[in-house]
Amino acid sequence: MLQPLIHGILLALGLILPLGAQNVFVFNQGANQKKISKALPVIITAGLCDTFLIVIAILGVSLILISMPTLQLFIYIIGFLFLMYMAWSLWTEKPSNIEEIEPMPAKKQVLFALSVSLLNPHAIMDTVGVIGTSASVYDGYDKVIFSLATISVSWIWFVFLAILGRITGKIDKSGKYIFVLNKVSSIIVIIVGLIILKNIVEILS
Repeated sequence: MLQPLIHGILLALGLILPLGAQNVFVFNQGANQKKISKALPVIITAGLCDTFLIVIAILGVSLILISMPTLQLFIYIIGFLFLMYMAWSLWTEKPSNIEEIEPMPAKKQVLFALSVSLLNPHAIMDTVGVIGTSASVYDGYDKVIFSLATISVSWIWFVFLAILGRITGKIDKSGKYIFVLNKVSSIIVIIVGLIILKNIVEILS
């Protein structure tokens, strides 16, 4: 029981810690929202998306999905368009102080969170290739423990990121750091989008 638990926790931490579009967006929403409760849509959506990806990876369903080039291409194109729109929205936000920041509505949070979570091919490949493969060494109860450990890390991490973002937002009354954060977030999202565009070109060529 202890081995799959520790394995799942360490593996999930290794995959989720690197700075990516999903992490940046969750942190950004924590910082931009007036209350941490207002960032719940992005926390819940990101958590559910990771849970979904982990479950289908462990069940082996995702291996079937990534073996279909047409479906991959569709996911990549939709993901690229969503990421570019998200990057543009973040880049054009120009508040002079924290009170002028327009909090992202719940519906938009959910849509963006879906795009950076489910339409990011690298996140999908990490989940399928690493978590899915690692889970295959366990059976029965041990596999359940491994799965719950990886899923729990994702949820705890997203809550932590949003709270950290909210603390940053409270400290930054001038809006200066949030303004810089939006620019940095936009650049990271664009980089992720360009990597996806590269994959699209490779599939079409």
